[in-house]
Amino acid sequence: MGAAMGTRILTVEDDERIRTAVKMALEDEGWEVEEADTGEDALQAFTRNPADVVLIDIMLPGIDGFDVCRSIRRASDVPIVMVTARADTHDVVAGLEAGADDYLTKPFAPKELSARIRALLRRARTADPTVTHLRFGDLEIIPDEGVVLRDGQEVHLTKTEFRLLVELASSPGRVFSREVLLERVWGYGYFGDGRLVDVHVRRLRMKVEADPANPRHVMTVRGLGYKLQQ
Repeated sequence: MGAAMGTRILTVEDDERIRTAVKMALEDEGWEVEEADTGEDALQAFTRNPADVVLIDIMLPGIDGFDVCRSIRRASDVPIVMVTARADTHDVVAGLEAGADDYLTKPFAPKELSARIRALLRRARTADPTVTHLRFGDLEIIPDEGVVLRDGQEVHLTKTEFRLLVELASSPGRVFSREVLLERVWGYGYFGDGRLVDVHVRRLRMKVEADPANPRHVMTVRGLGYKLQQ
């Protein structure tokens, strides 16, 4: 299967050798690729012509990858993948906290990168029609409209946060393991990382809970996973 026609990917990487290799691999898959070698250039490129997916290396000259991610996330819900030279927990978590949907550790295989991008694009374009209007105390979820309200005020969630909330809301009280959430929300449980789930749950709580430190709705079930309760 070829890539969706017209799908554009912005890759932000200061190492020309890596940037060229990534560009060639992505173009082989049928995607259009725009390159940037600094954070400043990336932000200008995205403002000028927003991409469908953004790959951001963490270590950049000038504005680093975290700040590039935050800036893009403030303006767009585009899927973002952070790229790091280390599987360091701090880098991974910081990238996800900055608003990234996923991360990759160098060196990575082109096929893995392509699989991640395809999964991100699939879920960015797929709505869940099975869940209708739901209410959990002060929390209201309207999946068809992509709307979440807390105390009647709209809460802005990224696409990943929204999909995570809707998945939990699809079976109130059911405990979802990290593995199940990786498969259903990210679309690739077999090579996912549980930290993706944990950080996104934390970000979700910051937005939908009146007191994130003492959540009422998005609950941790120790040793098992997460559930949504009234």
